[in-house]
Amino acid sequence: MTATASSAPTIDVHAHLLLPEVEETVAGHPGLVAASALDARRNGPAALAVSGPMVGARVPRLTDAAIRLTAMDAQGVDIQLVSPSPSHYHYWADPQLAERVCRLANEGTAAHCAKAPDRLAGLGLVPLQHPSLAVELLDHALDQGLRGVEISSHAPARELSDPAYDPLWSRAEETGALLFLHPFGCTLDERLDQWYLSNTVGQPTENAVALSHLIFSGVMDRHPGLKLIAAHGGGYLPTHIGRSDHAWRARPDAHNCAQEPSSYLRQLHFDSLVHDPYVLRELVRAAGPDRVLLGSDFPFDMGTDDPLDALRAADLTDHDFHSVRGANAAALLNLA
Repeated sequence: MTATASSAPTIDVHAHLLLPEVEETVAGHPGLVAASALDARRNGPAALAVSGPMVGARVPRLTDAAIRLTAMDAQGVDIQLVSPSPSHYHYWADPQLAERVCRLANEGTAAHCAKAPDRLAGLGLVPLQHPSLAVELLDHALDQGLRGVEISSHAPARELSDPAYDPLWSRAEETGALLFLHPFGCTLDERLDQWYLSNTVGQPTENAVALSHLIFSGVMDRHPGLKLIAAHGGGYLPTHIGRSDHAWRARPDAHNCAQEPSSYLRQLHFDSLVHDPYVLRELVRAAGPDRVLLGSDFPFDMGTDDPLDALRAADLTDHDFHSVRGANAAALLNLA
């Protein structure tokens, strides 16, 4: 184990922020009403009845930097990479409103992180539903001092393989901006509207689909320098990548990328939030110990209150433990 790995700060790359100014801006828009109705159908009434009070109880940790820092201290986390709650995506918004949402999110996240700049780093938003605005708003996020942006697994009628996003990938690669892939919602719709399947099955599915689009379409071939972190351990893809490799070898229609799909896992980054020590060990094996980063989904109930304990449970080597605990993220964030 290198001294650098063991001495790195503990860095949580998956932590969220609520921005009331964003929700005030979209309040009352017909598009929000329609989007909320769709979200309600996809999640089901039982999930909504639990989620409302759950989020309400966590508002102080989601909005107050001092309370966030106290919680980080209790977890043993030195630095958080803070991203807006995915509920702020609002991919239904028209260009003018979408630009306003993203600028508010970028500025609000930067202001929150500025309250503890040695411990909080931030990510902003870009409007995936309007690819022509994405580069401008990525630059806006970077101009605020943020490290990059958070994106969902798709936008309405657009997958991440859509050529319209090539300028965004190019600009992110050029600037070294981080892209945090965090799905919101699942397009399997009402099939998942019971037992919180919309999250437990939906989120890993959306991660796997989005990453597969980026790999199979050749985006990762054209942009090998992208710094992309996939939430929730990349979903089902890393631990089931053998099926993708087999398709790449067996079928010409699955042969659009230059190399076997599994090779691209070592070009991506993944957070550690998989809720199973054996799955985490397999993720480290499949992607490489230098490609997995500590993640908690702070402070939501589908996260972990003790990300370090979850990491210890995987029983990794000392080198791999400290790499995931913080050294990998420190390198990605260019921390001294």
